[in-house]
Amino acid sequence: MNILAIGDIVGRCGRDALSFWLPEFIEENHVDFVIANGENASHGKGINESASNLLFDIGVDVITMGNHTWGNKDIFSLLEYDNRIIRPANMPQGTPGHGFNRYQKNGVTIGVINVLGRVYMEPMDDPFMAAKNAVLDLQQDCDLIFVDMHAEATSEKMALGWFLDGMVTAVFGTHTHVQTSDERISNKGTAYITDLGMTGAMYSVLGMERQIVIDRFVKKLPSKFQLADGAAQINGALFSIEDGTKTVQSVSRIFVKK
Repeated sequence: MNILAIGDIVGRCGRDALSFWLPEFIEENHVDFVIANGENASHGKGINESASNLLFDIGVDVITMGNHTWGNKDIFSLLEYDNRIIRPANMPQGTPGHGFNRYQKNGVTIGVINVLGRVYMEPMDDPFMAAKNAVLDLQQDCDLIFVDMHAEATSEKMALGWFLDGMVTAVFGTHTHVQTSDERISNKGTAYITDLGMTGAMYSVLGMERQIVIDRFVKKLPSKFQLADGAAQINGALFSIEDGTKTVQSVSRIFVKK
């Protein structure tokens, strides 16, 4: 079984590139299940109904979110009626939606968890305990469990990976929009990569128009971010799972230029 995780999709450039590339990649690589971080999918902040429908239509099975979960008002209704979209599990009690869920695909039950880091981020409940509690729930009936740790600090993502080592199939990071080259499988069988990277405009600063960002740093004057366009990159990782034992056989980084 092959599970594909896609890094933060940023705006129309990211959506268009993924739409062009994903269906063919799924077919050629026999991908069974696709997880994508969509917290920047609509106008670079949040996700709306049309963007989520597009992602599901091209082959995405689950959309995870992050610190920009509430960036588009559509998310409130989406979280209410579509369990294929999950928000961070460590948001305060009573927050709309769910932080983890179960999905059936090709006779396999797959659990997906989304948590939000706290280092250099807005205050949030403990992601370690939220992830552990979700794992304990999902372990009852899931064959595979994947965790999206949406966080700024590399150390926090690594710590969660070791904290859940041997308890889950894979832990991968999102949020920084920069792919890391530290993919691995631990001795206990958990696959890990610190950050999947970004699916969006390549010649940009994290998906935004680079000159605007440069000016903000150099001139220290406020200016509105604008999404970049043009050539795109698609970042992610492919996890190959042995059908019988449900163990990870390999994790391969994906960096495609479109």
